[in-house]
Order: sequence, then C-alpha cells, then structure tokens
Amino acid sequence: MREMTMKKAISQVAHILAPIVLVFSLSATAFAAAPGITGPTFNLTAQQAYLNQPDGEAVYSWGYGCNGTPAGFAPTLNGQTCPTMQVPGPTLIVHENAVVTVTLLNGLPNAAGNTSILFPGFNVTTTCPASTAAGAPQQGLLTCEAAPGGTVTYTFTASAPGTHAYYSGTQGDLQIEMGLYGAVIVLPASVPANCTTGYHAANLAAEAHWGETDFRLSQAAYDHPGSCYDREYLFQWAEMDTRIHRQAQAQVAARANCTVGSAGCSLDVQTEPYHPAYFLINGRSMPDLMDPNFAGEYPHQPYNGNPHMHPGELTLIRTIGQGRWQHPFHEHANHVRILARDGNLVLSGAIANTISYNTPGGTAASGPPLAGLLMFNTDTTPGEAFDGIFYFTGRGLNWDPYGHHPVSSTNDPLATLPCTPDANGYNSGAPNAVNFMEWCQDHNKPVQVAPFGDVAAGGPATLPDPNVLTNGQWYGGTPYLGPDASLRAAMPTCAANPYGTPNPPSANCTTLLPSNTQANPASERGWAFMWHSHNEREITTNNVFPGGMLMMMLVDSREFVIDESL
Repeated sequence: MREMTMKKAISQVAHILAPIVLVFSLSATAFAAAPGITGPTFNLTAQQAYLNQPDGEAVYSWGYGCNGTPAGFAPTLNGQTCPTMQVPGPTLIVHENAVVTVTLLNGLPNAAGNTSILFPGFNVTTTCPASTAAGAPQQGLLTCEAAPGGTVTYTFTASAPGTHAYYSGTQGDLQIEMGLYGAVIVLPASVPANCTTGYHAANLAAEAHWGETDFRLSQAAYDHPGSCYDREYLFQWAEMDTRIHRQAQAQVAARANCTVGSAGCSLDVQTEPYHPAYFLINGRSMPDLMDPNFAGEYPHQPYNGNPHMHPGELTLIRTIGQGRWQHPFHEHANHVRILARDGNLVLSGAIANTISYNTPGGTAASGPPLAGLLMFNTDTTPGEAFDGIFYFTGRGLNWDPYGHHPVSSTNDPLATLPCTPDANGYNSGAPNAVNFMEWCQDHNKPVQVAPFGDVAAGGPATLPDPNVLTNGQWYGGTPYLGPDASLRAAMPTCAANPYGTPNPPSANCTTLLPSNTQANPASERGWAFMWHSHNEREITTNNVFPGGMLMMMLVDSREFVIDESL
C-alpha cells in the first residue's frame, strides 16, 4: 500500500499548487469503459457469493447475474464473462424504443425469501399468478416477486435514452444493501449528424492514426446534438455495512434447509443503525477498482473504475447512486457539465427556441438549449442517475503542457511541434500530432524558471528537485505530457541523446533514469487526477486510507494507445 499512500500525498501537492500537475505512471494497464450485456431479452438470476475487498475480507453478499449465456456483450472486450452472481448486476444495454424482457430466477437461499427487480422510470408490465405454491411469483408491495426457486418476467419499452438504475423491490433496506442492484443503459435511436463531424471526426482520425479502437456504445448519449461524446464510463456508487452482511450470513446458515413459507424460514436482520465499513465504485474499492475489467481476482466484481482519456475528448460520465448515502463525487482537473438526470435531459425554459450545435468544419444541428449545471462536485443521490460531460485540454493552465521550445538543441522533433489555432484557439487541424487539441495561446510558454533539458525556460514556477519528488515507477518527475516527457524535461545531458545529435553526459546533471521513470507500459506518461468522494471517510477501506471511493482519471498523451479491451 506504500505506493498508493505516496500517490495521494503527491496528488495533494498537485491539488494545492494547481495548475502545476504532477505525472504518474500506474503499475497496471487496466482500463474501464461501460461494459455490459445486450438485449433486448435478458435472463437473470439472483444468487449468493462473496465480494473480495482490498484488506483481505471476503464479504457475504447477494447479487444479480446471468442465467445462461447472454445474447452478446458491448463493447467487445477480452475476457468477458457474465457470472451467475455479480455486484453490480450485469449492465443491460438496449436501444431506445426496444421492447425489453427480463426474466428473473430467484436462486437465493430459502430463508432469504422472495426477490424482485424494479425498473424506475419505465412502465413495466408483469402478471403475478394467484398461486401461493413455493416457486410461484407473488405480488409484493412494489412489484411481482419470485419465490426461492421461482421465476418472474418483467416487460417494458426502453422509452428514455440515458443511464438508469435497476434494483430489488423486495425488502430494499436489506436486499439492495446485500448487492441486488445494477444499471440499464438505453442508447438513442438515432445519432445527431454533428456527432460524426468537426472535433468528433478529428478525434476519430487521431484514434485511427495511433491504432486505437473506438469502444463507445454510441456516439451520443441522447437524441440531441448537444449530447455527442468521444469516450464513456459508468460508475455505480454504494456502501456496505459488514454487520448486516454477517447477520444475513449467520441466519442463512442456521436456516439452511428450511421449507419456504414455514414458520422460522425467514431472516430477521437489523438494518439500523447503519455503519458502512466499505465504500464501493462498481463493486470494488481502491486500489482494486484500478485492476482490469473481468480480472480473475474478483470473480463477482467484473467492472472496474479506471478512466482514461486524451486531451480534447468529450468524456461521458454515467453515474448512479445505488446505496443509502449521498456521495459528493469530485472530479479533479475540471468541472462536469450535467446533461441529464434519470434519463431526462436538462433543457432551458425556452423549449420553443433552438440553438445551433456545431463544431469547426462540422455539420450544424439544432435543438433545444441544454441547461445542465457545470458542477465542481457531482453529488450521487441514492436512487438517482446522472449523465455528464468531462472535458480537459490544458487550456487555462497558462503554460505549455507539452514542453515545446522554439529551437531544439537536441533535434527533438516533439520539442518544436507547431500549434496552429483554429477558430476556437485549438490545434485541431493536426489529428496525427502528439499535441493535437493543444491550446495554442500557451504554445512555447514555459512553466519552469530553470528546467533541465530541452524545454523553454523562464517560467513562473520553481519546481523542487526532481529527486525529492521521485517515487519509483509511480512518478515521472515532470509536469509535461508525453512518453518521453521525462527525457525532454530533465535529462538530455544525462543520457545518450535519442534524436541524433551527440550530447555527452554532464557531471552536474540530475537524472531520474533508469529506474525512476519506469512505467507499465513504458510508453505511458499521463497525468493522474484524483476522482473521489469528497467525504474523506469514504476514501478509506475499513477506516484505513487509501481505499474506498477513490480512483484516477488518467489524461494520456495521444501517442499512448488507450486499449479498453484489457
């Protein structure tokens, strides 16, 4: 855990001394996305299993999973599975206006009793047979339920695009706490024309140039020209009170062979007072959530929380509050523009008016004006989903994040890249360049008073000795983007010049090489911005920091290929 502790300490320095950003390289190349199973027909089951936690605990839980092989997966990722129990449950991916059918088999222990699924925001049709025989669906307080061993089928039309929650409608204080929740993603029926032009087309061209695959589920979150995006992630926030889970486990064991419906064949778990010890994003805590999707260490927690992006991309954040508490989700590096809540676009009051949504060189499209807040904290309210757009280019830093220099003394082609501003001031006409979407107003503008190596000098910041801030493979020692940023910022005089001109080592140079700029893979030198709960208790695991609801948004230079299939 030492590396993670040091990472937090350095990130705090970066937060305090903003806009200077420190550079990290993570120990595993694990990426997120919004993986799920495709419909419109789904066969699910509710089962029991254990969830692995970073402190070594395996917590008895319940969760939804697949009853048989699903129709398909989206996006296509390596190592995909759909276990019979997972937390969160399988993400159900459908298209707008599809008729969705979900059949649930209750595979929970007899003592757990009936279970069910609610799909808030949709008009659900279910028929509850009158029979009270064991295994027959029953009419619960909120919806039809499946008794242990029985099934129930729900049908609804996916009438609203966006991100939606699903969860148990039976004894929610216990069953949702135990892990019976998941997400429905409804993709829009049509994609606005401007989503494939302008900046979005340039981002696709950049991906193609570097050999990167497009892992989006769609090109737009809604049937609206203001909802186009370039990358997406899904985060489901929840807590776990292990006392409740232990009580449920003990009572299930004590009633292992009881007869459904007989006296004493039920649970009496006290769900108050509520004192959670684990705080989860997608069923995992930090640092586990930064391991790959479908990692074998977490057989019942397949989804991670490890977002990556390139400068200039519009990143869609899909977030659901699946627990009891509200969590203040803070995304370092920029605010988040809220698009919608629970599948409802936030539009201005002047619905009759329209505005043009266009990007340079793109196709104009008109629609009602969006009116979502630009939020510093995107609070995750229990039971509520929101969609938002996160954007980062380095604009506003007031220094060149690529470390350019008008004249290179070492023939470094990256040090002298041009920046030609478009109508909005970005270097958008160079999708094959490392500094694609650079904010040209800051081009060649130094950040360091006296930098090492072939970068511009005379800036406002005097950085500490790089050896002081070195943390093995976790820190690159430079405030610049790019795979060779450490080389260009600190040590052309300390190692053989890779660009052709002899440059013998200097006796007075300071070097971070070879061991202290290691990355995995060696080409990555992204910026790591903490994304976490602003409730400090919630970035612990069983009261030990770091843990809980804490992850990193990695802003990677263009030449690093973000491979979401891992």
